[in-house]
Amino acid sequence: MAIQLKSARVERWPVAGAFVISRGAKTHVDVVVAEIEGAKEDGGVVGRGEGTPIYYLGEDAAGCRDQILRVAPHIAELDAASARAAVQELMAAGAARNALDCALWDLEARQRGLRLWQLAGCDGAPTSRVTAFTISLGAPGAMAEQAATAEADGYRLLKLKLTGEDDRLRVAAVRKGAPEARLIVDANESWRDIDILSEAEALADLGVEMIEQPVPVGADALLDPIYSPIPFLADESCQTAADVARIGAFYDGVNIKLDKAGGLTEALRIADAADAAGLSIMVGCMLSTSLAIAPAFVLAQRARWVDLDGPALLERDREGGFEFREGRIAPRV
Repeated sequence: MAIQLKSARVERWPVAGAFVISRGAKTHVDVVVAEIEGAKEDGGVVGRGEGTPIYYLGEDAAGCRDQILRVAPHIAELDAASARAAVQELMAAGAARNALDCALWDLEARQRGLRLWQLAGCDGAPTSRVTAFTISLGAPGAMAEQAATAEADGYRLLKLKLTGEDDRLRVAAVRKGAPEARLIVDANESWRDIDILSEAEALADLGVEMIEQPVPVGADALLDPIYSPIPFLADESCQTAADVARIGAFYDGVNIKLDKAGGLTEALRIADAADAAGLSIMVGCMLSTSLAIAPAFVLAQRARWVDLDGPALLERDREGGFEFREGRIAPRV
């Protein structure tokens, strides 16, 4: 059952229009793809995984590819399960480990004749889920237009990118543009110098049901005395399962992203830790193709909020990728 790295490569995928958040705009996304091949005597089955570099950690696709190439000799000749355990120790969390970890999950499932959800110990096959659709940062009127288009396309859960300035105006405009949609917001660590409780109350009045990462990493204690009318979720403040106990006093839930966690292995651990701590789970993603979404979709079956619109924000997806219809994400039949 020995394995070997078949390829590690960088791919560029164009974004539909531009994807804008407080840290800048993107017109394309570079991803790293890992392919792991099983032994020839076992049919030479290939497992694939994809990772998107985490920009705020300084990652880039070429660097992630090189990390995979450096680790490959250390896991050659192991079986898929042993290799997956090894990469947890050999690599730090991030997009490179995510691509390699998910490739090894995929390979082991194929070798054993299982679906990924079965190998991951899920109770049943994944079913379609309502997914958020991201409204890029812009002027209130522009965001209202995006929201109206998304609602007309069937999306019923919209995620707004905010900056800490004029957030109420942006949310009010989106609410007017998409009056029937559910709203969640991502403050992207921008609420350090504002009245957090007052802001949360104002957004609650506009129908917002969740606020993601309101304060900067390391400033989580700013949330300690606040009894918000809507839940706060940790994103950048919760990278691994070990972070759950630390942030549990300040947040009501965690946003789990496989790139941030460094793969499905650690993401499942985070979900278990969140469940044990009584925290809600959101499963999110970076800009990516459906190859990266496949393992996240398995985990999303446990989530209160699902934000797996990465492929829907691209000009095109991989052949046979997920279907986005009426605001839901589902595997193609």
